[in-house]
Amino acid sequence: MKKRILITGGAGFLGSHLCERLLKEGNEVICVDNLLTGSKENIRYLLENRDFKFIEHDIIAPLDIEVHEIYNLACPASPVHYQRDPIHTIKTNIIGSMNMLEIAKKYKAKILQASTSEIYGDPHMHPQSEEYRGNVNSIGPRACYDEGKRCSETLFFDYHRKYDLNIKVVRIFNTYGPRMSPRDGRVVSNFIIQALRNKDITVYGDGRQTRSFCYVKDLISGLIKMMESKNDILGPMNLGNPEEYSVLQLANKIICLTKSNSKIVYKPLPQDDPVRRKPDIKKAKDKLNWTPETKLDDGLKNTIEYFKKIIL
Repeated sequence: MKKRILITGGAGFLGSHLCERLLKEGNEVICVDNLLTGSKENIRYLLENRDFKFIEHDIIAPLDIEVHEIYNLACPASPVHYQRDPIHTIKTNIIGSMNMLEIAKKYKAKILQASTSEIYGDPHMHPQSEEYRGNVNSIGPRACYDEGKRCSETLFFDYHRKYDLNIKVVRIFNTYGPRMSPRDGRVVSNFIIQALRNKDITVYGDGRQTRSFCYVKDLISGLIKMMESKNDILGPMNLGNPEEYSVLQLANKIICLTKSNSKIVYKPLPQDDPVRRKPDIKKAKDKLNWTPETKLDDGLKNTIEYFKKIIL
């Protein structure tokens, strides 16, 4: 059966890939985005598809669309963007989530919330499992995103308990790939752009802090598997690649893959920046039969080729 699916943040990095995949699977897709961090370029080629519709709209304002499923991806996801207007970020996570939950309640739609590994803060548990409650600074500069996402999870589970809403909550770890914004300030895009331009690669801290990088194609498969899972699988569910790399390892790998002359320079670590991050994905393997397949080198090569086309 062809489903009518609403994707908020659909013109963004993850959202555009999700739109593309769901259209290929024969669905009708409605993409809603305020274009604050998303770009029409990401979805331009989809506009010719009769099953695709784009609506420029900020989900802080109410919306009424009859759909079967909702993927709520709307919200700036990099510190550079979500700290630019922290109050708007919180409103997107709280008011925006409530508006999407109200649509789901009205039309009995299944709804998925894209939460984040950021809710674990600078974790004391390693790797991070879904049972870990986190170490978040509720008044720090990252709190608009961290606490906003934590509150959105609360709203989803309260709507489920009060209205028996069919909800899904995933916690997304660092994701990379084509269509990342060159201005989002994330480590993969920063390093690739600096390397391609033979500029100094900026490493914050001593470079020993770790991250786990999941290629976008794998992440999108995880989102869809979660949406299609049994009704009693609510989440939260970690989605990420459990292979752990230091920031310094990533920088050296990108220098090698781009054959760059860049040198590494060090700057102070930003406040509340997590020292270690690695997902425990036992639940995703068990409940969704999902595990990432793309090796870091292969994903980076694809991402480097994308950035070559847009910045060189």
